[in-house]
Amino acid sequence: MKITNFFAAAAVALAMASTNVYADALTALDPDKDGTVDLKEAQAAGSKVFAAIDPDKDGTLDAKELADRLDAAGLKSGDPDADGTIDAKEYDALIAAKFKAADPDSDGTLDAKELGSDAGKALLKLIQ
Repeated sequence: MKITNFFAAAAVALAMASTNVYADALTALDPDKDGTVDLKEAQAAGSKVFAAIDPDKDGTLDAKELADRLDAAGLKSGDPDADGTIDAKEYDALIAAKFKAADPDSDGTLDAKELGSDAGKALLKLIQ
C-alpha cells in the first residue's frame, strides 16, 4: 500500500512540476501579463530566437542551426522555396502554423495547458 501511495504522490508531483514549467514559459512569453500568449507575442519571441541561433548572421537557418528545434521533416515543410534553409519570414510562418496547432479552441491565445500539449511543446522549441 505504501508503494502505491509513493507512486501516486510521485505522479502528482511530476504533473505539478510539468505544469509549473509551462506556467513559467507562459510568464516569460507574456509581456502584457494577461495570462496567455498570442501569435504576435510568440512571433516576437521567435524573432529573438532566430537572431540568437543565426551565429553567422546570414539571415537564414540551416539544419545544423535548427538541430534542437526542428527535425528534417519540419525543415522541409517550413522551406517552401526548397533552398535548404529557413529565413525569418519562413520562421514566422512556422511559428504561425505551430501556434495554430497548439490552439485547439481557436481563441487566438495559448494558456499554460495548451503550451504543455505536444503541439505547444513543438511551438516552444521555436520560441524559447
